[in-house]
Amino acid sequence: MSLVEFAYNNSYHASIEIATYESLDGRKCQSLLYWYEARDTSLLGLELVAETTEHINKFQNRMLTAQSRQKSYADQRRKSLDFEEGEHVLLKVTPTTGVRRAIKTKKLNPCYIGAFQILKRIGLVAYKIALPLHLSNLHDVFYVL
Repeated sequence: MSLVEFAYNNSYHASIEIATYESLDGRKCQSLLYWYEARDTSLLGLELVAETTEHINKFQNRMLTAQSRQKSYADQRRKSLDFEEGEHVLLKVTPTTGVRRAIKTKKLNPCYIGAFQILKRIGLVAYKIALPLHLSNLHDVFYVL
C-alpha cells in the first residue's frame, strides 16, 4: 500500500465521522512501519517515523487544498432562495416531485409548470403551495434546494 492510500484511508471524514479504513474494516489501519519494502531498509527508527509523518502531512495538506478548491467551485453556483407568502413560483417537472406522473406524459412536456402561489412557509426550505385540481394527488409541500 502506498503512502497516498495510507493517508487517505486514515484521514478523518466528517460525513461519516470516522476514517475510511476503519469504517470498512472495523479496526484502525496498521502503521506504515510495516509497509516499507526491502529497498528502504536504510531508514531506521526515528528517521523512518519522521519521513512517514512528513509524507502524511504533505498528503493531508494536498487533500485540504483540493477540498477547499472544490468547495469554492460549489459555492460559486449556489444561490440562496427565499420566498415570501403570496409570491408565485414555478414547479419543476421531474420524477422526484411526482408531477410527471400526475400529468399526461408527452415527448415535449415543459420542464416547469405553473405559477403557483405560496400559501405558507413550513420551515427553512419547505413551502406549502396552492395546487390546481388536476394536481390534487400530489402533496402540497415542496422543498427548495
